[in-house]
Amino acid sequence: MQQDLSDPTGSGELDAVPADTYIEHGERAAASLARPAVTRLLLSDFRGYAALRIEVDDRPVVLTGPNGAGKTNLLEAISFLAPGRGLRRARLKEIDRRLSPAGEIAGAWALSARLETAKGAVQIGTGRDAASDSGERRLLLIDGSKPKSQGVLAEYAHFVWLTPQMDRLFLESGSGRRRFLDRLVLGFDPSHAQRLGAYERSLAERAKLLRDGPADPVWLAALEERLAADGIAIAAARRDMVARLDEACATSAGPFPQARLALAGEVEDWLRAMPALAAEEELRRRLTDGRRGDAESGSTGIGPHRSDLVVHHVGNGMPAALCSTGEQKALLIAILLAHARLRAAASGAAPLLLLDEVAAHLDAGRRAALFAELTGMGAQAWLTGTEPALFAGLSRHAQFFSIADAAVRPLS
Repeated sequence: MQQDLSDPTGSGELDAVPADTYIEHGERAAASLARPAVTRLLLSDFRGYAALRIEVDDRPVVLTGPNGAGKTNLLEAISFLAPGRGLRRARLKEIDRRLSPAGEIAGAWALSARLETAKGAVQIGTGRDAASDSGERRLLLIDGSKPKSQGVLAEYAHFVWLTPQMDRLFLESGSGRRRFLDRLVLGFDPSHAQRLGAYERSLAERAKLLRDGPADPVWLAALEERLAADGIAIAAARRDMVARLDEACATSAGPFPQARLALAGEVEDWLRAMPALAAEEELRRRLTDGRRGDAESGSTGIGPHRSDLVVHHVGNGMPAALCSTGEQKALLIAILLAHARLRAAASGAAPLLLLDEVAAHLDAGRRAALFAELTGMGAQAWLTGTEPALFAGLSRHAQFFSIADAAVRPLS
């Protein structure tokens, strides 16, 4: 979808346009799109929730309540319908409900959800395996059957989230930016999750062999061959995603700032200069040559795990890290919306968006534009905030719930 939903009247006066005008314009644009949605969620011993059942339709869901009421916990639960460790990246044991401040747990957490997809409804169940030796193994069932890996979840729906902790995404280490980018890649390439998992396991195994030494050179060579193949595939998928996002952001208009995106890294430089097979051979050779240095440092010095996402604010030409906190948040939202538009155009279905406290620091114009984008893409977004008034522009187009003391009630 390339049409500009930010100012449907053409007036340029964002604050003067009623939010419903934006949203009705967006709803007409979304009529032909599929609407993936979580329509039922059941929790057991998840964070502060002893038990919870919530049923909704495919419209946006607004959750309001005081800080500490359990809003983010509910979004975290939904994020486990995607591959990975959820939006907090917590250890699985940390999620178990505590019976006392001393830390006594009620039991291993579990959740079940009905997920509507373009191919029909699917039932997903997941939770912590209390019987595993480490207590950190995650169980997963899809329509009652055990899949080969968590990565299969990416084939049913795509989830993207934005949390207050991500406000520092441009200021902290590159690992967070890589995870953010990899989440976006999954919306177009579900197999990216399996490649990432395989690459990380190979990295860890090679590091252990080098540390324990002397390592079997044949086994090391096999690991490095695998690392090279997966590593170049990962870098190529990221490069493609960044190029598409950069173009989408450059052509967007409205109250959110335009972002300029690039991927920085030695492996990416190779892919710009040579065919993928030649880059794969170069990475394999560099891994082999770097064994001694990697053994001494305890880390692998070359590969896509060293790459970084670089973002600039087009309007002022500044790196995102030097922009104000508010502009950094607006840049993040602009990138997420560009990604959602791309996915809606490519697949006919927008991602499911988990937006924690997203409206609190947006002015009225940006809130109206955000709500219009969500409805215009047919996205089921789960939004949280302390006050329902922040979401008044969605009042006729969303379903509202209040949360207090881990209890969820619909608002009339």
